[in-house]
Amino acid sequence: MELLTIGAFARVSRLSPKALRLYDELALLRPARVDPDTGYRYYAAGQLGRARLVAWLRRLGMPLAEIRAVCALEPGEAAREIGAYWARVEAETAMRRDLAAFLVDQLTGTPDASGREPMMMLELKHSARTDRGLVRPANQDTLYAGRRLLAVADGFGPAGLAASGAAVAALRYLDEAETLPVDGELGELGVLGALEDAVRAAGAAVADLAGGTGEDGTTLTALLWTGSRLALAHIGDSRAYLLRGGELYRITQDHRVSPQELLLSKALGGGVDPVPDLRLQEPLEGDRYLLCSDGLTEAVPDALIRELLVAGAGPRELVAAALAAGAPDNVTCVVADMAVAAG
Repeated sequence: MELLTIGAFARVSRLSPKALRLYDELALLRPARVDPDTGYRYYAAGQLGRARLVAWLRRLGMPLAEIRAVCALEPGEAAREIGAYWARVEAETAMRRDLAAFLVDQLTGTPDASGREPMMMLELKHSARTDRGLVRPANQDTLYAGRRLLAVADGFGPAGLAASGAAVAALRYLDEAETLPVDGELGELGVLGALEDAVRAAGAAVADLAGGTGEDGTTLTALLWTGSRLALAHIGDSRAYLLRGGELYRITQDHRVSPQELLLSKALGGGVDPVPDLRLQEPLEGDRYLLCSDGLTEAVPDALIRELLVAGAGPRELVAAALAAGAPDNVTCVVADMAVAAG
């Protein structure tokens, strides 16, 4: 197999060597060979397709964590994820445009003659439910639904309930704090940074509990409401969904060894320090968010979840659907609605 140097591959792929080194570190685009003595990277011509896909997705503005998830999918599913991402971008851009126009009008004292509706402040209204299911001897799921923090954790191992409880407890200060950091971008100080720090603290708490054996651990999926945005942190195979305009989008990626296996590639516990997936969501009035453990998604197909959420169903109805399907695992759901704030 003929290999290209990193410089030659950079020229034909139109990616800089710096970008290629970054994508290697992030496991987005691994070189075909690394010289054991010099550390120099070499690439195969067959990697050009993936390199160009990564470059195009970056030009779309897609975050690196989402690019990694898209690149792991089959072409048809990847195309659907890209379409869903762009639909979110367009909705968020429209919201920012209206907000900018509103602020200009307010600061200049200019009456709004555009016909736009006045800007509305949104609030998060939520409900939650957990159930042991019909097979498991105990419920190892933990949920939290506070004034601005929503979280679902699915524990595993002999101390699974303690693990999921410790993970959620490590995040609760974000709900109780008087103020949150200013929104920031991934990797910078801000609400995502605060959320990532909390998840890392949760990982440390679970690791201490498990004693480094790897037998006990937990998933963790959390949404944090800043008053204008939702910050998402995710690790494991619990899920977060967004229902917008009648369409259901999964906004997390399962961290499984393969889509068919339940074995997790990332979770809290086991003596490692995994990095959670992080993103900011721009909410719109009428959005519905669902956080759930895999006890729901393994029993109830996405099509039925969408049908129930469109009909206005909450956690009670979702759990009932899982129970009707046999509920072989614990089932936990948190449903949050973005509504216009009262007053």
